[in-house]
Amino acid sequence: MTGDRWLIAGLGNPGPAYAGNRHNAGFMAADVLAARAGARFRAGKFRAMATAGHLAGFGVIIIKPVTFMNDSGVAVGGVSGYHRLGAGQIVVIHDELDLPFGTIRLKRGGGDNGHNGLRSVTAHLGTRDYYRVRIGIGRPPGRMDPAAYVLRDFSAAERKELPLVLERAADAVESLLASGLAAAQNAFHGVGPAE
Repeated sequence: MTGDRWLIAGLGNPGPAYAGNRHNAGFMAADVLAARAGARFRAGKFRAMATAGHLAGFGVIIIKPVTFMNDSGVAVGGVSGYHRLGAGQIVVIHDELDLPFGTIRLKRGGGDNGHNGLRSVTAHLGTRDYYRVRIGIGRPPGRMDPAAYVLRDFSAAERKELPLVLERAADAVESLLASGLAAAQNAFHGVGPAE
């Protein structure tokens, strides 16, 4: 692993109207990680709520952009540039339509798969080569527009499982930091949604 300091960015939309949305899974996982680090978010530079602490033996900066999702890269690019962190020291946590609800997957690089937050991060970093922890939210039912679906709150059944899912997403981030991508993928990719 590169460096002894990491930037962990949870993606979402700011404000109470969006707080429970599927699109805010990244924010929710960032909250779990901040709690584990014993740290609290406060308004920071570069249009982000930010906090710092230690996870898995590493110094971490955890951020939640206060822009809307499609401008997430402003915060990620600004904070990483300020702290001189390369793509190999950045983890972005985000919701993923193409994974069943509750599935956690890790990867480095790749496309944005229609995710405007990732598109913005890639544009501001000038590279796709950062780490992603993807939280499955499932596909929309019937003919519902995916853009509408991601802005809906999790269902009652999903909300029961959500705390466990977010803990597993946080575990995946810590595993990535502690053991590297391949080991973290081995640990999490064999496991489907919580039964």
